[in-house]
Amino acid sequence: MNHIVTGSDMPFYQPQGNETALFEHAASHRLPVLIKGPTGCGKTRFVEYMARKLDRPLYTVACHDDLTAADLVGRHLVGAEGTWWQDGPLTRAVREGAICYLDEVVEARKDTTVVLHPLADDRRILPIERTGELLEAAPGFMLVVSYNPGYQNLLKGMKPSTRQRFVAMRFDYPMPEQEARIVAREADIAPEQAEQLVALGNALRRLEHHDVEEAASTRLLIYAARLMVSGVTPLEACEACLVEPLSDDTETVSALMEVVRAYFG
Repeated sequence: MNHIVTGSDMPFYQPQGNETALFEHAASHRLPVLIKGPTGCGKTRFVEYMARKLDRPLYTVACHDDLTAADLVGRHLVGAEGTWWQDGPLTRAVREGAICYLDEVVEARKDTTVVLHPLADDRRILPIERTGELLEAAPGFMLVVSYNPGYQNLLKGMKPSTRQRFVAMRFDYPMPEQEARIVAREADIAPEQAEQLVALGNALRRLEHHDVEEAASTRLLIYAARLMVSGVTPLEACEACLVEPLSDDTETVSALMEVVRAYFG
């Protein structure tokens, strides 16, 4: 969990459609937003960009199996001077009128997501059972959650009753021209090499659900580009960033490297 303070430095974000305008409209109407999309396609960067654009603090929580409601809301702590209450990131965002972003929200325990319901409708309240406080969200507060629909299963999916409380936005990997600009900008690599990496990335993505479980993300393309810029050979950079992260199976890795050699032989 971390607290990102707004400032003058704007994170780079390449719009793919009308997502920035839609997010601004949702924010102006105090509506919660759900972002769906594959891993590494830019969901978190988009939220960081919009927080700066709207000049609001941002609290980001990376959700996981062990995340409890207390991790979000807060808990009583005991020390030498006695017992005191410490707000969690969700509570701080509610008090301050900040954006609270729950990344991969379906990874959190079901009893944890229940605390979001009264914040994701017209009530905009957060009941804090342990202190008896009924906290009304400050005007600027905005709840944003994300998840990867490709990882959903019967045990880890967002309930319809939760999903229907949000304005939903679907993200995907950028179009090749846009993605090449992103890779070139983020890694400071030559446009021609960025285009070559993106072409390879799309070739690897076509293998998804066949030889590999995940797709080569924009994030991984940027990692490979940064290694190349620092002097690592394209084959080594692609193996470390685009092949090994996608599979543990040695035969699959060998097959993926054949694809890499077709682009960087």
